[in-house]
Amino acid sequence: MRQLRSSSKKTLPEAVAAVQAAYPAATVELWSEDEHRIGLKPIIRRVWRKKGQRPIISVQHRYKWTYLYGFVCPQSGHTFWLLLPTVAAYVWSAVLAEFAAATGAGPNKRIVLVIDQAGWHISDEVVIPEGLHVVYLPPYSPELQPAEHLWSLSDEALVNQHFTDLEALIDTQAERCRRLREQSELIHRHTHFHWWPEITIS
Repeated sequence: MRQLRSSSKKTLPEAVAAVQAAYPAATVELWSEDEHRIGLKPIIRRVWRKKGQRPIISVQHRYKWTYLYGFVCPQSGHTFWLLLPTVAAYVWSAVLAEFAAATGAGPNKRIVLVIDQAGWHISDEVVIPEGLHVVYLPPYSPELQPAEHLWSLSDEALVNQHFTDLEALIDTQAERCRRLREQSELIHRHTHFHWWPEITIS
């Protein structure tokens, strides 16, 4: 079985324990993050219909995209979302800064963040804010990433839909993400793997 390792070659439980030991007075949380490309190319799914009836869906293939950044704390079911036009090292630095500010990461709250090894994640140009500690997934291991399971939920508002432009899609996706932020139990059920370390919050 593949194990998650930090940049210092610790497994995920070891990385969490190391942060807890280094900052005994701080609250520690374990989050994961991934990016999801969405756009005007339709997402098609099966739908329920009465027997003998065929569903009709309007589609128009267009190739304009944006990116949904999804952060999740599987233990609590809390999420944090951003919609941005691209992925790049400088964008990732800004995303981390927004996430750290939104979650209160800093001297008194440390967040261990599980991410993959995409080029913009591991670039030397990335600035990691105070309070964040990064753990990298092994290469080619999306099955180990809880945040991958966010997309089936976030896509619900987009499937079998025709959007006039990217702005309309972004508005619909943003509203879906706002609703998901209020459904922590649903998020927990979809992202809390049985092997995911449990953290006792003092």
